[in-house]
Amino acid sequence: MIKETIAAIATGMSNSGIGIIRMSGPEAIEIADRVFVSKKKSFKLENAASHTVHYGNIVYGGEMIDEVLVIVMKAPNSYTREDVIEIDCHGGVFVMKRILNILIKSGARAAEPGEFTKRAFLNGRIDLSQAEAVIDIINSKNQYALSNSVKQLSGKLSEQIKQMRKELINNIAYIEAALDDPEHIPLDNYGDKLLTIVDNYINIVEKLLKTVDNGKIFTQGVKTVIIGKPNAGKSSILNILAGYDRAIVTDIAGTTRDTIEEQINLEGITLNLVDTAGIRNTDDKVEEIGVNRAKELVKEADLILYVVDSSTALDENDYEILNIIKDLKTIILLNKSDLETVTDADKISEITGSRVISVSAKDNTGLDELSDYIVKLFSEGIINYNDEIYISGERNKEALENALESFKLVKNSIKTGMPEDFYTVDLMNSYEGLGKITGEAVEDDLVNEIFSKFCMGK
Repeated sequence: MIKETIAAIATGMSNSGIGIIRMSGPEAIEIADRVFVSKKKSFKLENAASHTVHYGNIVYGGEMIDEVLVIVMKAPNSYTREDVIEIDCHGGVFVMKRILNILIKSGARAAEPGEFTKRAFLNGRIDLSQAEAVIDIINSKNQYALSNSVKQLSGKLSEQIKQMRKELINNIAYIEAALDDPEHIPLDNYGDKLLTIVDNYINIVEKLLKTVDNGKIFTQGVKTVIIGKPNAGKSSILNILAGYDRAIVTDIAGTTRDTIEEQINLEGITLNLVDTAGIRNTDDKVEEIGVNRAKELVKEADLILYVVDSSTALDENDYEILNIIKDLKTIILLNKSDLETVTDADKISEITGSRVISVSAKDNTGLDELSDYIVKLFSEGIINYNDEIYISGERNKEALENALESFKLVKNSIKTGMPEDFYTVDLMNSYEGLGKITGEAVEDDLVNEIFSKFCMGK
């Protein structure tokens, strides 16, 4: 049982119109009563109904600190399932800190990052996947990330995982009981029945794992690598997309030696743009490092923008790049369309199978078509988005992969005619693996690590 009452500033540490200080724990209301003086004579918060707002002052040592509104939320109908007090004060950093210090002197202790949500988890109000959705909502950079996090917070993923675990434990219990009492509990043809169930679980988990890449895109953005030969106009394209001169642009080939990164938002889609060194054969050791780094980044990219100088013919450097990007998600940008076109666009399209768009960084043309096509890719096609739950985070991915491997071992045991007690070992491993997603089978150290990433006061 949690005995300590915690307190923290729940709003940003900058001057604003309103500041919120939050308390949670068994003494939250009692501590608030020590420092809150209501405008109603002799009124005490302990006598207030839950989910009510009260007007008065914070007073400490006979000094009036601030005029406030106090919200009372009584257990178990609160975010943490504990008694919760929220003090709405004026939003100056000094006054918020002053009130927080008064609450701590009056019996509370300073909350750790994420401790309110951690208590919601420990008290059974939400599971671990829902708790992680809270921080994902806070960190959402686009509508897709927000929508996916809200669905996860509502329990869509949790319901699916909990239903699978319920069915798993029932099957494990049945097999164990049958092995203990074979005369009364038959296992005839049970392997065939279990095979159908396990095949269904394998399909569910594989489907969830297929969403991992998109889940990463939603939360972290589309890693978009801009490549091309030197002086093709890569940095100019970056500057136009970013909306300001992020990269140095000159007529000297090879100006960009290292990567330059910028984040932009296209109609709710976050692009993490990476401008790279021009790819060409070179004897310059520093430039060669930049070229090699560009090639490595291509392998990690979710989307590639290959910028081609359309005023020049394709050469061996272009063909090397075309070979690197073959079969990858790529958009070809024929830059310098304001000049006479020499590049064979049909040849590029034939080699890559990618969309080719004519642009001019100088005249700022063609970029709207590029933006529209990226949005189309994301929402309709190659980078798919629909109403499913998308898995994000290496922790959940690893848990699903381990569960899948155990399901496949069960399937193999059934098909090879192994004894039924072999089934239960791997079924239990799958059960525990899925439990790591919801937090029903997870170590305390991992729980602490997860909540340490939260902001203060949440």
